[in-house]
Amino acid sequence: MAWKTLDNMDLQSKRVLTRVDINVPMDGPVVTDATRIEKIVPTVKTILAAGGLPILLAHFGRPKGKAVPEMSLARLIPALHSSLQTTIGFAEDCIGPKAQAAAEAMQAGEVLLLENTRFHPEEERNEAAFVGALSQIGDIYCNDAFSAAHRAHASTEGLARVLPACAGRLMAAELSALEGALGTPKRPVVAVVGGAKVSTKIDLLGNLVEKVDHLVIGGGMANTFLAAQGVAVGKSLAEHDMTETALSILAKATATGCEIILPSDIVVAQDFAAHAPNQTLPVQDCPADAMILDAGPRTVARIAACFEQAKTLIWNGPLGAFEIEPFDRATNAAATKAAELTQSDGLISVAGGGDTVAALNKAGTAQGFSYISTAGGAFLEWMEGKTLPGVAALFQD
Repeated sequence: MAWKTLDNMDLQSKRVLTRVDINVPMDGPVVTDATRIEKIVPTVKTILAAGGLPILLAHFGRPKGKAVPEMSLARLIPALHSSLQTTIGFAEDCIGPKAQAAAEAMQAGEVLLLENTRFHPEEERNEAAFVGALSQIGDIYCNDAFSAAHRAHASTEGLARVLPACAGRLMAAELSALEGALGTPKRPVVAVVGGAKVSTKIDLLGNLVEKVDHLVIGGGMANTFLAAQGVAVGKSLAEHDMTETALSILAKATATGCEIILPSDIVVAQDFAAHAPNQTLPVQDCPADAMILDAGPRTVARIAACFEQAKTLIWNGPLGAFEIEPFDRATNAAATKAAELTQSDGLISVAGGGDTVAALNKAGTAQGFSYISTAGGAFLEWMEGKTLPGVAALFQD
């Protein structure tokens, strides 16, 4: 795969419409987690250093095509200034005279933030006239919002078809990491997929068994697979109506030569609560009045051995109820092993998804992975083998 980056563009004195994801959590007027803002800094700094004029396009919340004051991007100016350490201008619209005037008034070294693109219903409909109006504000389009690339919106897909387009630093890093993990990976490849429900990850599992050599299934999803094979899972979270789906995925894995690793021992409790009385048992011995809340140490040892043989690891979802102790042990132990191998043996490790990032941060291992994606839905759709409109548009001639 090949795409243009900022290094391929002449940015001098050019107005660069830069699609970013700064849809950050807030408590009133205060940004409570500025991670997404911090991640756009390399792209903005690169544009400024090359003499370009960065004009930020972004959405916030779901205003459904109407101007909602509490979803105005103006509230993010202090956080943007704190991270970018430069003058942040603001236009009260993302198209039209106000946006045009603000763009034309920009001086070198300044950043301009345009108002929430989703205040216009035409944004999500990707209407040509709205794309045209956006394109009038800038000379070059830079997409740095992989997390929104699964949406074919005007600011994520349409602009790439009407302006010279490139990937920003964050987008390029994400594409490189994911292409390395699933496109042309170093083998053997192991994937860890956890979480509550098989039904939400059918496409993901179906794609992975064709792409990876080993597939570790954990969390509530593992219970569904165990139950489908006739293993009693007591009161555990399990989708018994997904039996046929689970069996078909197991059969597909056998046909493609993908080894599926399910728990061989389990940690069970009668209550879903922190520090609830628990015991570790062979997988076939789950009591009828108990629930499986984590994988046991033998399972973790098997996963660790698999990691030791692997060259590439893809991780999406925890192995157990990682939010509460002691049912975070399997996730923590496996994550620690993955991080150690990444740092010492060159394992390529890519992880993503909200619960995954939270689990790895809780385990204190996120910094040890090769790449952590915060993209959520876009990350999952990429892993499912789907074409992301915002990415595909960057490859247009």
